[in-house]
Amino acid sequence: MAEEKTTVVDAQAQLEGKLNGKDAAVHGRVRGEIALSGRLLIGEEGRVHASVAADAVEIAGQLEGDVRARAVTLRETARVKGRVEAQALVVKEGAWLSGPVASGEAPARETAPAPVAPPSKPPEPPGA
Repeated sequence: MAEEKTTVVDAQAQLEGKLNGKDAAVHGRVRGEIALSGRLLIGEEGRVHASVAADAVEIAGQLEGDVRARAVTLRETARVKGRVEAQALVVKEGAWLSGPVASGEAPARETAPAPVAPPSKPPEPPGA
């Protein structure tokens, strides 16, 4: 069986464009789009300006862009600006998050209540 490998963007690297794959760790700069089937780690020195889609995202550095994942963890040093959508969201004390958040299971579609049938005969006036 082939050994699973993680794509690493090291601290001196700059990547512009699309990053696709399974797992990745960003310690440098990425601008564009990240789409992973596995886990994304943005290290403390990582600076990402991208839309992100992954199964799990852990952020210790900076991210500007939208994040969509099953699980998102913002470490104490995280700085995130953008929309975050996740089933599970953990924000450690000290992390900074600015933007709309949708977390947990999506609510069931609401249905309109059934109409109430009018009474069969009007109520009698008092004293009748």
